[in-house]
Amino acid sequence: MSNETVSIALCQFSPSKGDMLANFAKHRQLTQNAADHGADIVVFPELSLTGYELALLQNNALPAHSDVEHDLGQLAKDLNVMIIAGAPLQNDSGKPFIGAIIACPNGQTSTYAKQYLHSGEEVYAAAGEGNCFIAINGVKVALAICADFTHPQHQKDAIAENADVYLVSALISVGGFEADAKILSDIAKQTSMPVLLSNFVGESGGWQTGGNSSVWTTSGDRTLLANAVQEGFALCTLCEKVLVSSEFIALP
Repeated sequence: MSNETVSIALCQFSPSKGDMLANFAKHRQLTQNAADHGADIVVFPELSLTGYELALLQNNALPAHSDVEHDLGQLAKDLNVMIIAGAPLQNDSGKPFIGAIIACPNGQTSTYAKQYLHSGEEVYAAAGEGNCFIAINGVKVALAICADFTHPQHQKDAIAENADVYLVSALISVGGFEADAKILSDIAKQTSMPVLLSNFVGESGGWQTGGNSSVWTTSGDRTLLANAVQEGFALCTLCEKVLVSSEFIALP
């Protein structure tokens, strides 16, 4: 990792069920605010563009080079940030993927498909193949979508690729938060990487979500950057794997 810093906005908001237009508007608002505060990366929770609505996955799945992907690329270019937005993605070989669209500051886009599924997700989705590593400001970020982080192979791959930061886009419920927080703490210690989480607030897919977007330091200690209910983003700045500043900015 270089001595360049990277500022990451961990967004949390309450999604509108299956309403991509309304959710995109929230993405635009949060990204604009985060860019105004100096964010380099703006990350959203799992399936953030639709909400975590598995029964709607097939109908909402986006094709490659969709208008939504184009619009995210344009937004990233206009604001000179990287955006990571959760989205269902079409799969020519079968069930859709639970994925993410990565839009770079130059407007170019790519996608990542979640590799490891929670029990029950296989009814609606297929597992993806291959990891996602993102480089910005000389910092290599390993991206995990929710259940990815529960599989040790995903962290082993991140270590093998010399990643600097482990970034998680997820839906974690109120009831499941403490157990998952323990896993994320252990990952930080075992990988010697800061672990960052973007989570929903409010209800999605029948789950009451837990918010609390946070950072776990390389010692496994959790820096709570957000609460369980407010929409907004936790802005954290890292330098050489050390959290050097953090604040929570609530949506007006």
